[in-house]
Amino acid sequence: MVMSNFRLSRRAVLRGAGAIAIALPWLEIMGPERTASAAPAPAKRFLAVYTPGGTVLDRWRPTGSETSFTLGPILSPLAPVQDRLLVVDGLDMKSARGEQHQAGIIAWLTGSPQEGSTNGGYGNGPSIDQVIASQISAGIKAKASIQIAVRWATGKSHGLLSPMNAANFESAAPFKPIPPRLDPMEIFTELFGSLDPTAGNEAARRLARKKSILDFLDGRYSALSARLGAADRQKIDQHLTKIREIEMSINNVPVETSACKAPERVDTSDYNPRTGLNSSDTGSIKDTSTDAAIPKVGKLMMDMLVMSLACDITAVGTLQWSDTEAKHTFPWLNLTEHHHFYQHDGGFRPDECERICNWYSKQHLYLIEEMAKIDMGGHSLLDESVIFFGSELSDPPSHKKENMPFLLAGGGGGLRGGRWVRYPNRPHNDLLVSILNLFGDPRTTFGDPRYCTGPLTNLT
Repeated sequence: MVMSNFRLSRRAVLRGAGAIAIALPWLEIMGPERTASAAPAPAKRFLAVYTPGGTVLDRWRPTGSETSFTLGPILSPLAPVQDRLLVVDGLDMKSARGEQHQAGIIAWLTGSPQEGSTNGGYGNGPSIDQVIASQISAGIKAKASIQIAVRWATGKSHGLLSPMNAANFESAAPFKPIPPRLDPMEIFTELFGSLDPTAGNEAARRLARKKSILDFLDGRYSALSARLGAADRQKIDQHLTKIREIEMSINNVPVETSACKAPERVDTSDYNPRTGLNSSDTGSIKDTSTDAAIPKVGKLMMDMLVMSLACDITAVGTLQWSDTEAKHTFPWLNLTEHHHFYQHDGGFRPDECERICNWYSKQHLYLIEEMAKIDMGGHSLLDESVIFFGSELSDPPSHKKENMPFLLAGGGGGLRGGRWVRYPNRPHNDLLVSILNLFGDPRTTFGDPRYCTGPLTNLT
């Protein structure tokens, strides 16, 4: 509870161990009390998570009202984090013009149609992750963004970058597609090699020399924060974050702290990220060992994304659970055919699709809960982030892109969870520009302007 008679001097500093002292910005508690509340700070981190093949809409959609609702069977695993979740219902992906699946995955983050594209069939604009990265991550973090995928390109693209599996596009023309990283061990070594606890004492000594000056503040920040109002805590958080960004721009390496630790390394020797690169169009060539390893590899991929944000390696990441073909099996669900088979190749199988989509919801739950566990100094990693969950279509048998199954999670930019919001017939481009607004970008349209009507209200 904030003490009403507590005041700080304008010359106050935050002292740590030894000679460490950090000057504080001007805080409301240093002067006369103010009644106006501060506007929400812009979001600091962004993740986009793609799952293929849409959903079974009547089993996905909640029931109830905006603030008092029950999640449908597909989303039911997310009930423990329902208060951090914004179910965004009713949007149409009107900018998805072109081949049924390809146009959807291109438009998902770009709001740009494939049809009529002068960019090799990829659409004519950047994806929002790369726009956000150019504003909050590039030149500040070690990596502007991180793109990773699980069991990617198992369909007829045979692992080649193709409109059917490209979700991320550079922020400047000609808007080239960015291939995701596929090998979990290569990603682990690249991102966390210097934080690997098995690397020996020399690595630990190097990390000790690179500790942040913020680590020497001990519990003094927490003690001060507990006595401040929300606006002042926000100002100090922004101040310390900027100090950390300056340190990172100098060191350009991950620093081990209470929040930043290498993910647990797992044995992925039974997972071959390249077998899908030579798969047949019919899906008759299967790698059941690699398919069976998807759950543990997916968990490791999510762990690496979370820690890459917590360690300030990047502020932007995307995870693709396969490509639009999704021609891998689900042996842990006792499903021997690939996802595309259950969508329409073998006739629409709603029960099997529901089981697959429900499993993806469980993965989303894990990601959200892991981000909520990370203490970033009085608030969680989830509190300062926005996660966007989406797909390339809504209805598998018809390939329709109306009533898209979109979810947002987190609290970045003032995003308010615990709600089911509906926007009938609005274009999904309006959601894309609204996400950009959460990061302090003031624009009012994004992607092809023919499919924009303006930012959505009621997200914050």
